[in-house]
Amino acid sequence: MGDKSSRLPGFYKRPLDERVNIVADWAGLDDAYVEVLKGQGLANEQADKMIENTLGTFALPLGIAANFLINGRDYLIPMAVEEPSVVAAVSNAAKKIRAGGGFHTEATDPVMIGQIQVLDIPNMDAAIAAIEANKAELLEIANCCDRVIVSLGGGALDIVARPFPDTLVGPMLVVHLHFDTRDAMGANAINTSLESLAPKIAELTNGRTNLRILSNLADQRTATARCTIPAGQLATAEIPGSDVAKLIEEANAFAVVDPYRAATHNKGIMNGIDAVCIATGNDWRAVEAGAHAYAAKDGQYRALTDWHVDENGDLYGEITLPLAVGMVGGATKVHPTARAAMKILNVASAPELAQVMAAVGLAQNLAAINALATVGIQKGHMRLHARQVALAAGAQDGMVQKIADTLVAEQNIRVERAAELLRLSVTGERSSVNSY
Repeated sequence: MGDKSSRLPGFYKRPLDERVNIVADWAGLDDAYVEVLKGQGLANEQADKMIENTLGTFALPLGIAANFLINGRDYLIPMAVEEPSVVAAVSNAAKKIRAGGGFHTEATDPVMIGQIQVLDIPNMDAAIAAIEANKAELLEIANCCDRVIVSLGGGALDIVARPFPDTLVGPMLVVHLHFDTRDAMGANAINTSLESLAPKIAELTNGRTNLRILSNLADQRTATARCTIPAGQLATAEIPGSDVAKLIEEANAFAVVDPYRAATHNKGIMNGIDAVCIATGNDWRAVEAGAHAYAAKDGQYRALTDWHVDENGDLYGEITLPLAVGMVGGATKVHPTARAAMKILNVASAPELAQVMAAVGLAQNLAAINALATVGIQKGHMRLHARQVALAAGAQDGMVQKIADTLVAEQNIRVERAAELLRLSVTGERSSVNSY
């Protein structure tokens, strides 16, 4: 992989089939994967086995983010997303980051948390002491449920008792199981272990167990991405790079202090991470829940990123967030397009996949706040959104880009104007601005 570059200049200008062939050659995809990428993905018959009351499938555009250099290795990043500008923006940000040496990432072991709720405990101190005294037996019980994960070096690591003496339903003890799920997301393994543990927990505490479920606040399973961008890479025609770096620092500070801004700031991060989750068949809802809960871990909802000007005047960026993602089981192995996406990524482990997603989130955030702090978010976004407007007005094939270009030139990106331009092109009439 070391001799392959994720720099794909002019990739977006190539015909769709040619793009597929370029990526297939880059990733070593066979003909079956190529057919999947060309539209032969999830069949109705497969979908019918995945969920209930199936009617068919719902497709999303699948794109490739380029320019990613992570820990010295080039990656092409599959992203499934319907929003214009996401893939272009993250690729552009990754190009800037690449100029500073790319992303440097790390991840913790893939440790998930399972919770058992215990109520009606006669003596809270005695219950906690009993759990501590019998921790070895509890860990053994938890490990009986998934011998495959245990054989791979994972399994139960710790039992933690968390008392809540005053809740709306009286005193409550929450028992945490810390469980290394290896390359699985781990929900099924965790929940099965919790079911096995519950009777013993009830016996030890003389209490009654109620909920037994994993937590999506996977704060023991985080990924971190860092980068440094030379200030010169941020320069625009009007603004020196050092000034842009300062503007980005100020934008991030806004999201640190204000939850209203932080919600939108972090949504931009998840634009990228969710798209990779969906492309690879991972549970983007679980990742979203964990990320937003983690953003409020200190008692106030804040930005997940840190961007600041370093001592050299360059821009430093960092993100840490929970990323409970897997590469075995679930849709990742069932969905043909997810399998193709994983083949393109060619990651060796779930922690590596999490690191790639963290890098994508950091780059996506840079793209958003860079635009906000300089030209404004709408300029580039609306240029790409114009194609969707043209499609919504009924344009087809070659007319889509032609109408979109006119909408952008007129700075009038509305469906009504697109429909008028389409009508003019059909009738041969002359527009007051442009002719067809």
